[in-house]
Amino acid sequence: MNKETIHIENLSIGYPGKGDVKVVADGICAGINGGELTCLLGANGVGKSTLLRTLSAFQPKLGGEIRIQGKEIGEYTDKQLSRVISVVLTEKCDIRNMTVTELIGLGRSPYTGFWGTLSKEDKAVVDRSVALVGIPHLAHRMVHTLSDGERQKVMIAKALAQETPVIYLDEPTAFLDFPSKVEMMQLLHHLSRQTDKTIFLSTHDLELALQIADKIWLMDKVHGVTIGTPEDLSLNGSLSNFFARKGIVFDLETGLFRVDNEYSSQIRLVGHGQKYAMVRKALQRNGILANRNIESDIYIETGDLKGGENFVIHLPGKEPVEVLCIDELLEIVRSVNKD
Repeated sequence: MNKETIHIENLSIGYPGKGDVKVVADGICAGINGGELTCLLGANGVGKSTLLRTLSAFQPKLGGEIRIQGKEIGEYTDKQLSRVISVVLTEKCDIRNMTVTELIGLGRSPYTGFWGTLSKEDKAVVDRSVALVGIPHLAHRMVHTLSDGERQKVMIAKALAQETPVIYLDEPTAFLDFPSKVEMMQLLHHLSRQTDKTIFLSTHDLELALQIADKIWLMDKVHGVTIGTPEDLSLNGSLSNFFARKGIVFDLETGLFRVDNEYSSQIRLVGHGQKYAMVRKALQRNGILANRNIESDIYIETGDLKGGENFVIHLPGKEPVEVLCIDELLEIVRSVNKD
């Protein structure tokens, strides 16, 4: 069982308003564990940045407790806190005339003192951080020549070099293309396991978070913060309620969100695996509700996990029809629906 690094009790967050205090969320009770990747999800303006800044001690909490490794966050000095929390922000840093290794070395500043001279041990920590993130090939590159994805990896290596038990990240995939987003999330999940650190990030990449995160924090203005594994939040309806808006539906069968379609007919599917999922997706895109629980005169065999069989369409009063691809299948289903 993973050990709790951060304990939050009745936390209230917000900021001063005109003549009063604006409360963004209150009554937050939670624990964040080491060795886990935790993702904070929520719409723009709901207070994700406020929560992240409060947990990072960048702004004061309104009430409640934030205990890190058993100690209240307000009892840490700035120097102590720099050895407990590292933060990777969204903003692109415009750094010139500095190599990747030199930038990562700045992560050692809580330990090097005023002059910032790296000892042999400090350099070894930097080298380990570079290796953990998988960027030895970038070590001698100038920072301003890096791509967005490469630069983000360097900033994560810098946070690792800081040797803190807690790493917070604000939208770490914000400027990345989709393959780089996937790679980044997988890297963070791997690092949480390999280093046993507490990694907590805010993100808008909902689908990736649901597939990769160990814990999800759902934040909205009505319910505050709801916490659980992606699977528990799926089963108890929290995810469905969270995104209960026109055009978005949480699919319990896949555990992911999909575009809501209007259905004009229904078809039963028989099968398993990827072929079943792809046939279901194609039919639903075409206004046909399709799954294995439907009773209908027409049904389709999609094949099994081996994936070698053709698709078989069973029509009432006719011989079964075999087709090779989903495009052919859709043509037959459309023609039957027109009759």
